[in-house]
Amino acid sequence: MTTPTERAGAASGLVLLTLASGQFLMTLDSSVMNVSIAQVAADVGTTVTGVQTAITLYTLVMATMMITGGKIGTMIGRRRAFAIGCVIYGLGSLTTALAPDLGILILGWSVLEGLGAALIMPAIVALVAANFEAAQRPRAYGLVASAGAVAVAAGPLIGGAVTTYWTWRLVFAGEVVVVVGILLLTRRIHDAGPSGRVRLDGVGVLLSALGLGLSVYGVLRSGDWGWVQAKPGAPDLWGVSATLWSVVAGLVVLRGFVWWEGRVASRGGEPLVDLGLLGNARLVGGLTLFLFQFLLQAGLFFTIPLYLSVALGLSALDTGVRLLPLSVTLLAAAVGIPRLWPTASPRRVVGTGLVALLAGILSLIAALEVGAGPEIVTAPLLLAGLGVGALSSQLGAVTVSAVPDERSGEVGGLQNTSTNLGASLGTALAGSVLIGALTASFLHGVADNPAVPDEVYASAETELAGGIPFLSDTDLRSALAEAGLPAEQVDAVVEENESARLDGLRISLAVLALIACLAIFLTRLLPTVSPGQPPSPTAGRSGR
Repeated sequence: MTTPTERAGAASGLVLLTLASGQFLMTLDSSVMNVSIAQVAADVGTTVTGVQTAITLYTLVMATMMITGGKIGTMIGRRRAFAIGCVIYGLGSLTTALAPDLGILILGWSVLEGLGAALIMPAIVALVAANFEAAQRPRAYGLVASAGAVAVAAGPLIGGAVTTYWTWRLVFAGEVVVVVGILLLTRRIHDAGPSGRVRLDGVGVLLSALGLGLSVYGVLRSGDWGWVQAKPGAPDLWGVSATLWSVVAGLVVLRGFVWWEGRVASRGGEPLVDLGLLGNARLVGGLTLFLFQFLLQAGLFFTIPLYLSVALGLSALDTGVRLLPLSVTLLAAAVGIPRLWPTASPRRVVGTGLVALLAGILSLIAALEVGAGPEIVTAPLLLAGLGVGALSSQLGAVTVSAVPDERSGEVGGLQNTSTNLGASLGTALAGSVLIGALTASFLHGVADNPAVPDEVYASAETELAGGIPFLSDTDLRSALAEAGLPAEQVDAVVEENESARLDGLRISLAVLALIACLAIFLTRLLPTVSPGQPPSPTAGRSGR
């Protein structure tokens, strides 16, 4: 017969599996279809740009509604919000799997799945707090967070395999099956119940969604529009890119949101966000490092697959396989660190993790200098996985332990807003730096290459004023041949593109390395005492 302790352990294991599966599923959609965009576009009768718009809108809906989703969970109960979110998400996946055109695809994928995720992800943060003691939370949060990070790494592999051998629609049909399984296990999750608050701050919802939406949308479109100076053909006002105007407008609206929330609180109402939370140094430190973690993580997952698939010509399936080492060390660190060192200082663990992540980035830059096959990414990815896993093992527990458990739903909304903003910034920043450096290096190389006539250089400078696309040698050679260039000129241009492509990757990674250094400096915002451990007298006097 099983003992009560064994039964409790099995129950907590099922709860953790349920919540980790939810996190995996929510994150999977951000990466699984990136390798299948062309087939999706053909199947629903649209363009690649149309499918990219659907992916962008999915991110946008999630980012704008996370704070509201966290608040709704506080009002109706986190388990109920989690279950309702799963139902909405499942309906979205089913709609996407059956989508005949782009409009239905956007309804299912972008709107319904985005709204479902906005209810599910903050609830996951709160439900971990409700189902695990403070000392157990680092391991629980580490496993849940690592499930999301593994989904980013596994997404291209899953999407590539299913698209190659069957159809992309099976990915979304499979999500429906997983959602049903999660719903069946949801009843095992303990929840403290709703807070009894029944009114939702409608004006706050509108202002937060509009402000975050404008800011995130501007960041997401920065690659097409430019950050400050508008690219040719991109929207602008007085020569300044719409990206900057969109971000500034979003910040202005968010400032109005802060004013409104203060007004609601001063009148004795229930604000969407208790602004007092943002005066909590421990919480703000955790949210800040969450933003940096996802910025660096997204930047790496943008640059490394590009190198493997475009520079080295690997298939989507092979690219996914090459990313698996990161998943292995990520899981090992996220689960192993809390188990082996349960009382370790979060500041020290996160700092060490960022150093490992920085070492992974620097070793990848060094490997690109040498130049070799796909095997060169293995060691850097192992280091990066250790780094991301170390951060995942600590930050969730740091943010939630900074406030009473009944506020964990609101913290979940803020946490997921921070991570979505970080992921959007990481992808946009890595992409814009890469394309900018690639363009500059390519044009400089072509100008100095005697095999390339002046008229070809002048034409390239005009055509590529908005940025050179990140093309494989095969695609570029084919395009140049169709344009009628002689073979020797084609060879010269392809050679310069190959060199410029590596320059772009190196510079993009160097920017990520600088950001990692800044993040290491900011670890001083984190506590030195593990959640669940009594603070030392020194830590207590310092407010940490």
